[in-house]
Amino acid sequence: SVMKVSLAGRYPSSLSAGLPGAATIVPFTHPPDGDTTMPITKGFRALVDEARAQITTYSVEQVKARMGSDPSLQIVDIRDPRELEREGTVPGCVHAPRGMLEFWVDPASPYFKPVFGDDSKEFVLFCGAGWRSALATKALQDMGMRNVAHIDGGFAAWTKDGAPVETLEAHKAASKAARG
Repeated sequence: SVMKVSLAGRYPSSLSAGLPGAATIVPFTHPPDGDTTMPITKGFRALVDEARAQITTYSVEQVKARMGSDPSLQIVDIRDPRELEREGTVPGCVHAPRGMLEFWVDPASPYFKPVFGDDSKEFVLFCGAGWRSALATKALQDMGMRNVAHIDGGFAAWTKDGAPVETLEAHKAASKAARG
């Protein structure tokens, strides 16, 4: 089946507004039948399912069992900062917002974070429900990383299982103390 997303009224016909050097955007022309939707040929569920078939997925129980005893484990929270503020996070994790992840892991990027250059670590990603982290894990694998996995069910499964959680403020304080 084909899903359709409406584009009606979403884009101005020009962004130039008379500004020097500004580009003019050609207005979108609707099909003759008046259909203002764009066909989605592969939905998010198909993308997530394809990613899951190609990545390593751990249960909350598997990750909890490694916490504190496996120095190779590096949990990575890829949720939006507002989610961390509202819900807290996993103790000892690194926060790498989904929108910056590929830039933070690539040594050629001006945004590279050295924590992601440690080949002795296995980076286990999580998001809210396990969808974004599945896609992110697949993207990092596509970049060449092999030491990456994700947590099935994300933070929702983590909290439902009673796994350890800390407030964002406590997390920041612990991270600062660990850095010295």
